[in-house]
Amino acid sequence: MINQYETVFILSPILSIAQAKEAAEKFKKVLLDEGAEIEHEENWGLRKLAYPIKHKATGYYFLIEFKAKGEIVEKLETKYKYDEKVIRFLTFRMDKHSIAYSIKKRNMNKQKVEASKVEVNKVNKVDKKKEK
Repeated sequence: MINQYETVFILSPILSIAQAKEAAEKFKKVLLDEGAEIEHEENWGLRKLAYPIKHKATGYYFLIEFKAKGEIVEKLETKYKYDEKVIRFLTFRMDKHSIAYSIKKRNMNKQKVEASKVEVNKVNKVDKKKEK
């Protein structure tokens, strides 16, 4: 049975941004190779951890939402466990309420981005008028 899952993983802060993105792409490729369908992904960047993990105070956070069979989650988590770059991960099956919330949150973020673009355009137009 195909379910929707969300996985969040934290990578070591000693990696460069490019290395962190490369590692995230590797895990995304694992999902795609196994037949999962990526619904959404986010790079939250370098953030402070709530508490030290493996003597580290920060880490690169990534989120991936995907649809897949349950066996794929096992394979993905095995890859996490054996990768020294991963300092923590969590994967869970989303219910209908968490899926609805996720979609609502994404739509709100899109609206904020669009609104900020409109504001920037307005400011640019005002600046151009002042220059004349």
